[in-house]
Amino acid sequence: MKHSKRSRPHHGKHEKRPAPKHQNKNTNQLWLYGKHPVLAALANPARKIKRLCAASQSRELLPASLQHPVEEMSTHEIAQLLPEGAVHQGLALLTAPLPGPSLEAILAPEGQPQTLLILDQVTDPHNVGAILRTAAAFGVAAVIQPQDHAAQESGVLAKSASGALERVPLVRVTNLSATLEQLKKADFWCIGMDGEAEQTLEQLPRYARKVIVMGAEGKGLRRLTREHCDLLAAIPMTRAVESLNVSNAAAIALYALRD
Repeated sequence: MKHSKRSRPHHGKHEKRPAPKHQNKNTNQLWLYGKHPVLAALANPARKIKRLCAASQSRELLPASLQHPVEEMSTHEIAQLLPEGAVHQGLALLTAPLPGPSLEAILAPEGQPQTLLILDQVTDPHNVGAILRTAAAFGVAAVIQPQDHAAQESGVLAKSASGALERVPLVRVTNLSATLEQLKKADFWCIGMDGEAEQTLEQLPRYARKVIVMGAEGKGLRRLTREHCDLLAAIPMTRAVESLNVSNAAAIALYALRD
């Protein structure tokens, strides 16, 4: 049975990669690359396209209705524009970062079911991209991150998201604790994932409006973030491993708490 009225429990007890050789120094633009990220970006009216590069064998992947000019290049020439080792599949797009929506803009009216995901200082772009892809699969309305100590929009993140960066809003906030309190006032239940929590995901009620809060791999949730959650939950698992990758943990939590 889904819970809507609030009766809050007491609190339970409770990645840095080298700069690419051809890194773009202009923070107002970035390269996206690969079939799924580029095609999803081209289909997103919020994207401001600056350059579109395609190898001859990849032009057929582009939509017939495309209005933007295409620069035809060899795969080697495209690779020279991108970080070393980038798997571009013959497509690259220079674009401005997406405008981040405000928290208020993505909230459903009170009383309507909605699932949100908060990442507490998850900085690896591969993990954040994978989480966005999972969030899209489970109908998450938005992924929320702090302004600082978080993965920035990049080609690596977009490639890992496989197009989901264009579909799931990435909201940045200045203070996660204040954001959690704001969400509580909007009748959301804030569920912090903590490996030491006394209750497991299966033991939680099904809340219609919920926020799942994930901490960074290794460090977990910060103390203040944990204290501002309504309740904490653990993923039941054997002692064979100490913890899961945060993107895997997010997928399990979203599946277990799905509507």
